[in-house]
Amino acid sequence: MEQKLPLPPFNLDTAREKVQLAEDAWNSRDPERVALAYTVDTEWRNRSQFINGRAEVVAFLSGKWQRELGYKLRKELWAFMDNRIAVRFEYEYRNEAGQWFRAYGNENWEFDEHGLMRKRYASINDLEIAESDRRL
Repeated sequence: MEQKLPLPPFNLDTAREKVQLAEDAWNSRDPERVALAYTVDTEWRNRSQFINGRAEVVAFLSGKWQRELGYKLRKELWAFMDNRIAVRFEYEYRNEAGQWFRAYGNENWEFDEHGLMRKRYASINDLEIAESDRRL
């Protein structure tokens, strides 16, 4: 059986570790690597898009990182309880035309007993920024 440490129930240290591992994986911009943190039948809501299963996660992330160039993400633990974690995040990217954006958002995560994320609900807003205003 697949496992992704740390396992729930989370405490402050293991919740922070889980958030850092997610940040590191997403910053790799490797869809296959990121998808391994999720259950085979994972359920996502990303903005207004619904994504189901690892194959759809890989397809979604592949397209995302083809459009969002120079992607850099920071996540911060917001709250946790049992097998759930809430994070706030921001990331920056530029489009093909060279316009930079900063995206702000919140995610709610639910994990199975093996430490794989079974549900991910993300609310995200984008803001155009000048390259000189980048923070990440």
